[in-house]
Formats: sequence, structure tokens, C-alpha cells
Amino acid sequence: MTHYSMLDLCPVVEGQGPKDAFRNALELAQLAERQGFRRYWLAEHHNMIGIASAATSVLIGHIAAGTERIRVGAGGIMLPNHAPLQIAEQFGTLETLFPGRIDLGVGRAPGTDGATAAALRQHLNADVNRFPEDVEELLGYFQPERPGQQVRAVPGAGLDVPVWILGSSLYGAGMAAEFGLPYAFASHFAPADLLAAIALYRRDFKPSIHLAKPYVMAGFNVIAADTDAEAEFLASSMQQAFVRLYTGKPGKFSPPQEGYFQSLPANGQATLNQVLGCSAIGSANTVWQKLNDFLARTQVDEILITGSTFSHTARLHSFEIAGDVLKSLR
Repeated sequence: MTHYSMLDLCPVVEGQGPKDAFRNALELAQLAERQGFRRYWLAEHHNMIGIASAATSVLIGHIAAGTERIRVGAGGIMLPNHAPLQIAEQFGTLETLFPGRIDLGVGRAPGTDGATAAALRQHLNADVNRFPEDVEELLGYFQPERPGQQVRAVPGAGLDVPVWILGSSLYGAGMAAEFGLPYAFASHFAPADLLAAIALYRRDFKPSIHLAKPYVMAGFNVIAADTDAEAEFLASSMQQAFVRLYTGKPGKFSPPQEGYFQSLPANGQATLNQVLGCSAIGSANTVWQKLNDFLARTQVDEILITGSTFSHTARLHSFEIAGDVLKSLR
């Protein structure tokens, strides 16, 4: 049985601010819980006025407090931005407050631009090449305290918070396999290496105290509406956001534009088609077909649905449709 979960980028739309985004995030998480989504994840981004989840662990606490059963976590924490001990303490605190409901996905990307990454890491001996060592240190803090252990996570020790490796290339797949950890692939914005990464992870997986057999989750965009035409119109906001991001001009989420995709030059259309290759935009029937094809092609254990629209009401409706479709695929 394939499980389904939700990734929320906590978008800030034009004319609104982070407070509105936080309110919308909680409403979306509550919808996810009602619809049977297994997890609701937030991602760490910095210095981006269109994404409000910079203090990811704080926001996870807000969402977990406003829900009852759904797992809440990070998809993910960009570990080179932090000391592993601090992350262990933060997520040990969350697990203590919300036992059995907290996930910790970690990645090695900065989640921001170079200058902001430098500001985040100015007091760390940050080196993305130390990512495996940082993950190993982090995992150690969640194990039972050892005799003579000088540095411990309080709270954190002995809580065994589930740790995931995130990635968009073969590097993360190989590392997740080596550590025997669950693996989440960012195919919702970087689908090129998806199949190769899944194959490598499953082939090289080493059972561990954390996980007995491979477990793969993959990201997938869904913008759903009552008709294909309406969904395509709504999706133009997401398309605008990706174009601005890839041209170095990120901003708040913009209103949809009729014919936006067709107005782009051929190279712009090609870039969007590649970046958003793992997407379903349309009515329930269209979404069902696209999701069914994706699951048949990848055989993932879990699918991580994401997708943002300018209208919060439209976004809630989109995830309602997606949830109904996913139930029929299970």
C-alpha cells in the first residue's frame, strides 16, 4: 500500500505576510489530517520573502499543537546550517511534546543564496562535505545515553526520532542506503535523477537499527480543480514562482495569469517542463491518471504531495481533490 503525505512550502502571497501564511499552514495541516495524509512536512528556506518557514522547528511545533494525529516534520532541515546538537535538542523537544508524531528530514543544500548561507554558518566550521559526519553525530544524539558520554541532547537522548535523508541527486541516495535510513527524493522540482536514485538506493541499502528494508518517498506537484482549464490557470502562479527563482528574482506568490505558460519563450517553456516533470495539473480524472502513472513507474512507498496556488481557498480545494484521488489509489 502506498502512503501519501504533504509538503507545505508555507507560501507568502502578494498583499499578505508571514502571519497569514502561518494561519493558512495550520488550516492546510488540519485538512491533511482529515483527508488521511500520513505526514505534513515543512522545509527550511532563508531570505526568501515568498516562503515563511525559515524557523522550521518553531513552525512544526505550531502545526503539531493545532493537530491531533498526523505526523509533522521537516522536509527538511539543511544540516550544514546548524550544529547537529542543536537540531537534536530542537527535535528532541518536539518529540517530547508530541510523542510519536515528529519526523526529521535532513539535507545538505543551503536552502538559500550564498551570502545568506555564509551569514547562517559564520559561527560554524561548515563544510557540506562533512554532511555524512554531521548525520552520524545527529543520529548518535537520539540513541540511549552511553556511560561516560560527555555531550548529550536534553531532551533527545533515547527518543529515536526518525531521521530521513533528503536529496535530488545520486549522492543522497547512496548516503541513505549506506546509513540504512529512509530516503525522500525532491522530484517535485528536480526530477531528472529520480529513477536512477531510487534504483541505487534500493540496490545498495544496508539494513540498520533504524530501518530493516528500503523505504522511498518522492515529491510530486498537484494543482487540482474542478476542470483542467481552471487548474492550468491556477498553476500559472507556481510557474511564475519557478521562473523568478531560476532567474534569480524570487518574490511573493503572484496571482494567476491567463496564458502565462504560452507567453514564455521556448527555452522558458522547456525549463518549466523539465523542472515540473513530476506534476499533475487538472481535474480529478487528470490527477488520478498522472498519479497512477507516476506510482506505476516508480513503485515508491510513499508520495509527498505539494503544490501552491495564490488563493488559499483554491489550495484547500486542490488538496481535497488530491486526497480523494490518493485514497482511490491506495
